[in-house]
Amino acid sequence: MSNPQSGFPFPRWTNAFRHLIPLLLLGGLVYGIVLIASFFSPKSTNIGYAPEQVIPYSHAMHAGELGIDCRYCHTGVETTTTAGIPSTDICMNCHQLLHVESPKLAPLRESFESGRPVEWTRVHDLPDFVFFRHSSHVQAGVSCVSCHGRVDEMERVEQVETLGMSWCLDCHRNPGPHLRPEERVTDLAWSPKDPEKTGSIIRAEKNIHPSESCSACHR
Repeated sequence: MSNPQSGFPFPRWTNAFRHLIPLLLLGGLVYGIVLIASFFSPKSTNIGYAPEQVIPYSHAMHAGELGIDCRYCHTGVETTTTAGIPSTDICMNCHQLLHVESPKLAPLRESFESGRPVEWTRVHDLPDFVFFRHSSHVQAGVSCVSCHGRVDEMERVEQVETLGMSWCLDCHRNPGPHLRPEERVTDLAWSPKDPEKTGSIIRAEKNIHPSESCSACHR
C-alpha cells in the first residue's frame, strides 16, 4: 500500500513500471509517425497515386505528341456515366500495323487473340456510395484537365486531385473557372484568358446551377 507520509500516491509495486516509460514514449512516437505517414500517403489521399500498368502506356506520347483526342479512347465520356476504359480493339486499330513485335505490347496481343480484356489498374476510383456522371460534366463544359490534370504530359497517369467531397463542393459552389466551350473540353493545353468571364457566359447560356444537395452525389 502507498505510504501517506511519502507523498507518493501509488503502491510501491508500481515502481517496476518506471523503466517502461521511455519505451512507451518511443513506441507512441513511432506509432504517430507511421499513422501520419499512412494517412498522407498516396494510397490514402490518392494524390500522386500512379500505379504501374500491365502495359506501359504513355499518355504523354499518345495524347501529347500524337495529339489523339481523349474521346477516341474514352468513348463514353460524352454520353454515359463512365468515361470508359479503351477496349483492345481500339488499341489494335493502330497496333495491328505499328510496333507489332514490341514485347511491351505482348499483353495487348494476348488480349486480342484470347478475347480477354487487358487488366488495367484503375487510377481514379470513387467510392461505391458516390454517383458521378462524366457526360453531364463534359456537356456543361468542364474540362478533363480540371479533374485529371495535364494527362497529355504524363508518362504514367497519376491522380492530381483528392476527388473528395469538399473538393467537389468547391467546384459546385463556384463552377465558373472550370467551364469552357465544349470544343475545348478535351484540349488540355487551352485555358481562357479570363476564366471568370468565360465561365459566367457559359453558365448563363447553359443555365448551369450545380446542386449542393446530398442526393446529387449520394443516391
